[in-house]
Amino acid sequence: MSTSDTHVARCFCGAVELEISGQPEGMGYCHCASCREWSAGPVNAFSLWPKDAVKVRKGQDKLAHYAKHPRSVRYWCSTCGGHLFTEHPEWGLIDVFAAVIEDFEFAPGVHANYQETVLPMHDGLTKFRDFPEPLGGSGETIAE
Repeated sequence: MSTSDTHVARCFCGAVELEISGQPEGMGYCHCASCREWSAGPVNAFSLWPKDAVKVRKGQDKLAHYAKHPRSVRYWCSTCGGHLFTEHPEWGLIDVFAAVIEDFEFAPGVHANYQETVLPMHDGLTKFRDFPEPLGGSGETIAE
């Protein structure tokens, strides 16, 4: 993690800029089909921040959003289509996609929804079948 308590995240074209303060509540990888389809990749690297830690400092009018279901509202730039974050209202957390945060040391701690993986990862991290119990999951883990 960088020593700074303030981070900047940008969309692909830079029209939308976020300011993130403090430290994330957690970081890891999500393997669920929704995250894979949204990111167009085999896994999504997440960083979860308290809702009040994430501010749009530029391009609020360029933000578009979509909620396939109410627990995940996904945001992107309407100019370039670059994905920025997912709001999780029931948790009070925002997942700022780790790849869009500048000068940020991504230090994953867990895998979520590993039962849905299409890219097995042998990294020694805890692999939750769904989510940890505090986030409403079973807390069950899967062996590598």
